[in-house]
Amino acid sequence: MSPLIRKIDSVAVPVPDLDAGLRFYRDRLGHELLWRNDELRQAGLALPESDAEIVLSTGGDLAPAWLVTSADEAAAEVVAAGGRVVAEAADIPVGRLAVVADPFGNVLVLLDLSKGRYTTDAGGSVTGVAGPGEA
Repeated sequence: MSPLIRKIDSVAVPVPDLDAGLRFYRDRLGHELLWRNDELRQAGLALPESDAEIVLSTGGDLAPAWLVTSADEAAAEVVAAGGRVVAEAADIPVGRLAVVADPFGNVLVLLDLSKGRYTTDAGGSVTGVAGPGEA
């Protein structure tokens, strides 16, 4: 059996607004802006020794996002192993996302990048999504 969770995709950090968050994490702490999506009220920042991201977010319950091959299949596996679904898998701009809990109540955000990764302009604003394998 191969492990379900491939790696950590991101750690979400709540901020009161994106500009304030960026002033602190980007401008004061030196993390490079990878992308900013004002519609979702989120911004992704680089961790220099990892391809995981810090995701600044102004809303919602936040938990680390774990990268999986398929959010739907991973959620089903968690349930089969004794966990439960908190939020059914749903489309997001870059793929699918499901929220599950393990038997101990820990919430796991399961994310796949089945649609690709964000493309951005020179300022980091999201301009679209490049499909898997696209440059």
